[in-house]
Amino acid sequence: MRINGDQIGIGLREPHYYQVLKEKPKIDWLEVHTENFMIHGGPLLDILFSIRELYPLSFHGVGLSLGSVQGICKNHLKRVKKLLSQFEPILLSDHLAWNNTGQFYLPDLLPIPYNEENLIAIANNIDTVQNYLQRTLLIENPSSYFEYRTSSYSEAEFLAELVKRTDVQILLDVNNLYVSCFNHNWDPYQYIQTLPQKAIKEIHLAGHSVHTQDNMNHLLLDTHDNSVCPEVWELYRYAIRYIGIVPSLLEWDRDIPDLEVLLNEAKKAAYYINDEANTERFC
Repeated sequence: MRINGDQIGIGLREPHYYQVLKEKPKIDWLEVHTENFMIHGGPLLDILFSIRELYPLSFHGVGLSLGSVQGICKNHLKRVKKLLSQFEPILLSDHLAWNNTGQFYLPDLLPIPYNEENLIAIANNIDTVQNYLQRTLLIENPSSYFEYRTSSYSEAEFLAELVKRTDVQILLDVNNLYVSCFNHNWDPYQYIQTLPQKAIKEIHLAGHSVHTQDNMNHLLLDTHDNSVCPEVWELYRYAIRYIGIVPSLLEWDRDIPDLEVLLNEAKKAAYYINDEANTERFC
């Protein structure tokens, strides 16, 4: 199975497994979290095999720990490869972050300093993954809440350099971009312009929440627990106008609503794609 640039997907989560199988909703593709299916048989894999017969699947990982200076966990990588051979997903992605100390996994995606030392380490990690799996990986820009003083690259420059050194592709999470730019006072449009256009092969959309700090300043949190806000939709419009139309996906991971809510969010993305398909792209 393959997908075209104008096709829209949603993140498939446990509350909707049986409803998707029964109702076969009109959606172009589905994304699952890779690590949720690293199991030895059983009904959960049977469900995914059945869904795989109906829709193209994308695997979105949280456990490769590409930002870890300890390197890639070989056992984890073997389990990813087994899943790829079983389900043949159309896309495979993970995050520009780390959560593995070499001895244990941490329950979050943690940020890295954007400097030459980490650039070399992460490029080596990406090469390890892509060479072992024999396929191209997509790397997602993170949501962030603080910056390291030791960074010598901007986040967008760092991603662009990773593309240059490894031929990795980019999953542009527009909500993460909006959250990070708000929190750090970055320019989101300059960020997008810094990325290599041809390397961006997928877009994520999601909701976030606002946290009010003691000093009454606001901090945006990438919580994936509500609908996409108007500002993120407008940034999405700019992104697909600037880079071109690529497969886009709606995520919702907390306080998961009825499936119809997700499908309606996907219809909004389709509206923007249809609108931009008839609009001249930026040069």
